[in-house]
Amino acid sequence: MIKEENNKSFDWVYSVLGLVCGIATAAVISGSFLWSLFGGVLGLIMGAVFLSSIVKGRKY
Repeated sequence: MIKEENNKSFDWVYSVLGLVCGIATAAVISGSFLWSLFGGVLGLIMGAVFLSSIVKGRKY
């Protein structure tokens, strides 16, 4: 049997999780819409840092 490799990239998942968790955390802590946007931006940045530093070198 021929084994197929899964070459689909799921890098976008880290960005979405960072965005959602950042918004949720800022909304719970402050309760303000503007702080929720700021938390979403910070979540996107943290997702990108996680992806570029930790996940980049992982072998599947």
